[in-house]
Amino acid sequence: MVRRDPGEAHRVATPLELLFDLCFVVAVAQAGSRLAHAVEAGHTGQGVAGYAMIFFAIWWAWMNFTWFASAYDTDDVPYRLTTLVQIAGVLILAAGVPRAFDHTDYSIVVVGYVVMRLGLTTQWLRAARSEQDAAQATALRYAVGVVLVQIGWVAFGFLPYSATKPWVFVLLAAAELAVPVLAERPYPTPWHPHHIAERYGLFTLIVLGETVAAATVAVQSALDRGGSTELVPIAAGGLLLVFAAYWIYFAVPIHEHLRAGRSAFLWGYGHYLVFSMAAGIGAGLEVAIGQAVGDAHIGISSAAAAVTVPAAGFVFFTWLLHARHYKRSLAQQCVLPVTAAAILACTFARSWAVLCAGIGAALSVAVSLSLRHRGAPSGAVRRTL
Repeated sequence: MVRRDPGEAHRVATPLELLFDLCFVVAVAQAGSRLAHAVEAGHTGQGVAGYAMIFFAIWWAWMNFTWFASAYDTDDVPYRLTTLVQIAGVLILAAGVPRAFDHTDYSIVVVGYVVMRLGLTTQWLRAARSEQDAAQATALRYAVGVVLVQIGWVAFGFLPYSATKPWVFVLLAAAELAVPVLAERPYPTPWHPHHIAERYGLFTLIVLGETVAAATVAVQSALDRGGSTELVPIAAGGLLLVFAAYWIYFAVPIHEHLRAGRSAFLWGYGHYLVFSMAAGIGAGLEVAIGQAVGDAHIGISSAAAAVTVPAAGFVFFTWLLHARHYKRSLAQQCVLPVTAAAILACTFARSWAVLCAGIGAALSVAVSLSLRHRGAPSGAVRRTL
């Protein structure tokens, strides 16, 4: 397994990586759907906690594969077969999401996670066999770290539910996050900045696409029962939010910022918030539609917050991780944080909250474009937002 060149020209995502991402859509859809059902039933705290834990498992499994593939994707038969095993683990995890949400039973989720991690450990051991000295030690540290933490997850999956279980999850999640930091400190893996940026961008598109799909299914279900007028502002606002989210995220060439190790870790880890908020918008739209047609057992303001909170979170965290590195003036720096606050304020618009939030997000794009062109040097326009 020969390492890839981190300076390789024209490095792009492979068809196998795209298939891997698409299979994660199933798990994301399950998590978002269960979150929406929990909020509609008035169990917001339990739903958000379950969603945070399930989405961490989804995101972390995806992230581990993505960074490994950026460094060691040989695309030979053993690599493909091992990746397909990891994909099977994703589907097992997705099948266990309803049980985890409804009965706090994480056993199936853990089984799927074990399958994925066995595949990842095999990949790291294969990389270690092909490397020498410091690079070999890095690969072995990854393999050992993954196995040790996975033992903890197996025990977690079969623990009876209690007040201490969420804290056990937090400790195990912290251990997971520590593995790459400790493994790469002496000698980093040769990941490719442009490839990583593209992979994260593709997963963002997939999550936003799932948001559109979830909202479409919810609208269709409501229309089948006769709802119509109440859905127009929600559908329009939701569409504007998705369009604005796309524009905001893809406005900057973030791969230029990923060349330093520490900044790359912060950027990569921080995307847990970006991805989970993006998927949360779709769940929130389901809740808002359910409340509008009388299916949700919550008030208008709570249903509005189900959309505005994740939408504001997405805007703010995208600015924090992405856009702020390319701002050239105080006015440009303020656009997205102010937009996030404005979207939160839209919660008080009640039945018009989603439409107001969508209009606010769209206006932020327009203002950013205006500031960008006004501040751009003569004859040049930078892709900043």
